[in-house]
Amino acid sequence: MTDQSQRKGPLHGIRILAISQFGAGPFATLNLADLGAEIIKIEDPAAGGDVARYVPPATNDADSLYFQSFNRGKKSIALDLRKSDGVKIFHRLVEKSDAVFNNLRGDLPEKLGLTYETLRSINPSIVTGSLSGFGRTGPRASEPGYDPIMQAMAGYMSVTGEPEGPPGKAGVSIIDFAGGYAAALGLVAALLEAKTTGVGRDVDVSLLDTAVSMLTYFASWQLNSDWKPARTPNSSHQTLVPAQNFQTSDGWISIFCAKEHFWRKFAELTDLPELITDERFASFASRYDNREILIPILSERLLEKTNAEWLDRLRGIVPSGSVNTIEEAFQDEQIKARGLIVDVEHPSYGTIKQVSSPISTEGSNQAVSPGPSLGEHTDELLDELLLLNPKEVQRLRDSGVVG
Repeated sequence: MTDQSQRKGPLHGIRILAISQFGAGPFATLNLADLGAEIIKIEDPAAGGDVARYVPPATNDADSLYFQSFNRGKKSIALDLRKSDGVKIFHRLVEKSDAVFNNLRGDLPEKLGLTYETLRSINPSIVTGSLSGFGRTGPRASEPGYDPIMQAMAGYMSVTGEPEGPPGKAGVSIIDFAGGYAAALGLVAALLEAKTTGVGRDVDVSLLDTAVSMLTYFASWQLNSDWKPARTPNSSHQTLVPAQNFQTSDGWISIFCAKEHFWRKFAELTDLPELITDERFASFASRYDNREILIPILSERLLEKTNAEWLDRLRGIVPSGSVNTIEEAFQDEQIKARGLIVDVEHPSYGTIKQVSSPISTEGSNQAVSPGPSLGEHTDELLDELLLLNPKEVQRLRDSGVVG
């Protein structure tokens, strides 16, 4: 019987070559590394590797904290794919890998030979995954794309911020990270098939597609009715009332009455029981229709006590929570209890605290080695994985094929 404490992550034994940089792509493979996969970053030595290495603040010899946040637990090989010998080395790595992942522009995977059609002759079971701004097809496939552009194009900014304010984006790169999750899911699904059939496939994920897919009920309203989503005050829900931020005597609190019994409990616990029997507020629809009357009543009451006082009453009964700063979020007892913060020992930064994957299962979140220096594992991979002799490695290094 397997010793449960010694179990590996569910992707242990899976090797993925990653030609990706900046945020979205490395975030996808970071989550796969946290699930046990071996991630080998292929970095261009002539360009200084992943551009994330140089993103401020806190850069340290091509090794920024930004880079570290996305590349924990990975290996790096410095390999110039513009050179024919570099392509040969890459193909030998493909022979010994399960997937090739990139987050290049949508037109580049085919041009650079990173598609299943190109690599199937080398490894029929190889899975090739692409995460790009606009996808590999369509009129904008050849254009670069980043998170704020996708939030703008998909309509997110039209529903973010105060009604009288300008369009706003989410403070966190939500489309980059959602795209990373989507790409990781697609890659794992294709790997599962390849393990059972011996045949790989292409997986094409775009940031814009991801953003549009997450419109969900907004899309249903827009496509099937005359409803027009818009920016709402105090981050309130489009149709549910009360479901928004309220100011208290010392901060802000978020309330979400997604069920009728939550509304009734909320009225009771804020010492406003008369609102429960008021016909103007008796249902989702009536509360929405009369929100201009109801919200000022609730807002005035919530200003009377502190966040802590209200949460003492509401917690566990009415969905609620403080509107925290990021610093305050990391002090939350629930976040601490879940063990989301891991310590990574870095040779120059010392102990770095990072956020682990939210997927918790036996053997996961064990990738706690620091993000690699550029080409840190080049010799190891050429020697131990590809079995190249020292003279050949030196020739490749002298010719600039490897860094």
